[in-house]
Amino acid sequence: MTSHLRDSLLTDWKLSEPGNMLPVKLELMAGLQSRLQVLWEERELVLSEARECAKRGEELEAMVRDLCKPNEFERYMMFIGDLEKVVSLLLCLSSRLARVQNAMNRMDGSTDAEEKRSLNERHKLLSQQQEDAKDLKENLDRRERVVSGILAKYLTEQQLQDYQHFVQVKTSLLIEQKNLEEQIKFFKEQLENLEQSIPV
Repeated sequence: MTSHLRDSLLTDWKLSEPGNMLPVKLELMAGLQSRLQVLWEERELVLSEARECAKRGEELEAMVRDLCKPNEFERYMMFIGDLEKVVSLLLCLSSRLARVQNAMNRMDGSTDAEEKRSLNERHKLLSQQQEDAKDLKENLDRRERVVSGILAKYLTEQQLQDYQHFVQVKTSLLIEQKNLEEQIKFFKEQLENLEQSIPV
């Protein structure tokens, strides 16, 4: 929010805002918009890195197809496909579990019994799903070792390191992207709540 717009809003609304909280709210909104701008720029960088990583993945795929037996190539492709699915699933479940835990932490004596029961059930279900997803991740890690063993028969030491680096970068970019999306969503909600609290 520009200082000119902020001053204009102050002039228009300061009499109608109880306790004259408007300057504080407008300052908070400006801070949130500034933070969002930074996050959007960071997201663009991560998306750009993800596109580079995908290009590297295509090059690796072509090389593995040329060098390995068909069944080995299929095993490689299944692992790479499942890597994204399992990591995304774990991140999604962690995020949903955190939101339920936050809601549970806000419960007090006035919280409806039905709401408490619903939150406890969702927490139990998500915790179980997260445990199942961790089992999938352990299975995926074992498969990664098998795939590395296959590739080690065909690739040079440098090529094998490039592959391992690709897997690490792909995973970290997925995590970074999810974290940024969560932060953007949180700050947008805060901003919308503030905007709605200001009288028109």
